[in-house]
Formats: sequence, structure tokens, C-alpha cells
Amino acid sequence: MKIAIYGAGSLGTVLGAYLSKAGVSVDLITRNKEHVEALNRDGAKIIGKVNMTVPVHALTPEQMTEKYELVILLTKQLENKSILENLKKNMTDDCIVCTMQNGLPELSVSQVVGEDRTMGCTVAWGATLHGHGVSELTSEPDSMSFGLGRMNGKKDEKLMYVKSVLEKMCPVVIEDNFMGVRWSKLLINAAFSGMSAVTGGTFGEAAGRKDSRVCCQNIIKECIDVAAAAGIKIEPVQGKDIVKLLDYSNPLKKKFAYILIPICIKKHAALRASMLQDLEKGKKCEVDAINGVVCEYGKKYGVKTPYNDKVCDIIHGIEDGKYKPSFDNVRLFQAFQNKGKI
Repeated sequence: MKIAIYGAGSLGTVLGAYLSKAGVSVDLITRNKEHVEALNRDGAKIIGKVNMTVPVHALTPEQMTEKYELVILLTKQLENKSILENLKKNMTDDCIVCTMQNGLPELSVSQVVGEDRTMGCTVAWGATLHGHGVSELTSEPDSMSFGLGRMNGKKDEKLMYVKSVLEKMCPVVIEDNFMGVRWSKLLINAAFSGMSAVTGGTFGEAAGRKDSRVCCQNIIKECIDVAAAAGIKIEPVQGKDIVKLLDYSNPLKKKFAYILIPICIKKHAALRASMLQDLEKGKKCEVDAINGVVCEYGKKYGVKTPYNDKVCDIIHGIEDGKYKPSFDNVRLFQAFQNKGKI
């Protein structure tokens, strides 16, 4: 297959480096011209938990002339429809789009290319872009994995092929209940990416401080309750049943879950949310596709989501210049609580 990683930012650069190092022919596509120039000139430099520089082939969207049989999508999903419509000229008739975006992006992807050509992939590792051509892998290599599947649970040769490609980087699990897997990833992103963006801290810092950990815990609880109301079974993450560990119905279990939160995120403690990276660059972020999805499902199924609502409010406030990412923002949750609204 002719393969493109469309949206070769922090994650896409790392993935492209691993695939290229393994001999896979892949094009890294990004609108960042300086990043493209650095990648082609110097290779993809991966720092952090590994240290390697790998020759890669990078392009801007305007430079694309090939037709691809597999597009790995890593752009911000709020632009999915326009991006995929523009990409049609660079796709074969049976091109697979495998989205690695946060939230529940399969819905918007399938609306453009069809459900049979849509695959989803959860990414259980993190990265941070450190300038042109340089990306930091922030997760331990032995903790990295992908979860791959389709919306309807269908398995076929193309799914197995995509699995074989991604296994060049790390283990890949084919998920029967892929939407349940998506919700497990959504829960983690809503809590830790959400609070990382609100506070300006890493996942570990957001989970470590007592005041922000309370927010993480309530965000997690809302995700669990909303998924249950929607009839969605949240799947384990790397063998750990996060619902069993972190759900609660009494004060003792709530206290135990609170203690577990920083332990659960320990291997990814150094990760800074991509939403936070966007905010620091003055860009709009994906909060409506992460915490906002929980809020929308909550409205649909009659479950209140005040903590996820507040994360959206604060992050939109940061985008509008009302706030800055800071642990001072945690007080906004406390004020909300004091009014008796939570």
C-alpha cells in the first residue's frame, strides 16, 4: 500500500520515524513548511524516551501528487470534513482512512468516505513537538500500544494489513468492541488532557496535586456514568479495568479510587496534552471533541456533566484570552462547587 500520515505533528512524526526505520514507504504530510524542510533535510529526530534520527519523506498538502491506499489521519478532527473532501483526489477508490484522532472521530470520517473505508485507532502513548523536525516521545516504550478496529466490529484483510503496518512501532490489539475502547481513551483524555490544558501541567502534575486530582476524579466519574447510560461498555486499558478501579458508589471506594489516580497515569506522567500545546501556540484546540463529547452524550442520556462542562468553559476562556493555562484555574471548579451546582 501507498501510505500517508496526514497531520505529521508530534505523534505523526514519531510514528513516521518508526515506520520509516522499519522499511515502510510512508509520506509524512503537514502544512508546516519549515517542519517539512527540516524532516527532509535532517530526518525525523526523536528524543525523550528514545534517541534516534531517521530519514523520512515529508510533503505539504499542496505537494501531494500520489494516490494513497491508506491515510493515517492525525489532524485536528474539527476539520475532518473539509480535509477529507480535499483529500479525495489523493485517495484510491478503496482507500482506507485510519483515524488516530482523539474523541470519537470515526463518525465524521465515515460521513465522508463511508463506514467500510473507516478504521479507528486509539494511541496509548504520547509525544510533544520540539521545533522543526524534532519530536519527543514522552511515554515509556514498553507501555506503548495501539487499539485498532471498525465501528461495526468487522474484521477483514485490510484491517489485518493496517495492523501489520502499525506493529512496526508497537503492539496492536484488534478490538471487537471498538467504541468501548474509544470511550476508555476518551475518559483518559477528558480527565488528564482536559486538566493538563486547564492547568498548564503534565498529566502527572494534574493527577498529583490534590485539588486538580479531585477534578480529574469527577471528570472520570462523569464519563463512566454517561457511558453506562448510553449502554456503552468501557473496555480495559492495557489489561486494566479502569471502570472497576475508578468507579465508586460509596465514600470508601471513592477514596480508594482517588488514591489510585496518579498510580494509573504513572507511565504517562510526563505527557503534556496536545490541547495544551495548541493553546500555548495561540491555536484553537479540540476540547469540544473530547470533554464536549461527554457533555453532549450527557445531555442526550440525562446525565449531568458539570466538571466536563467547566473544562470546556475554561479552555474556551483560555482561547479567548480570558484565562491562561494555570493551576490557579482549579479555583474556578471550587467556586462552582461552592454555589452548589456540583
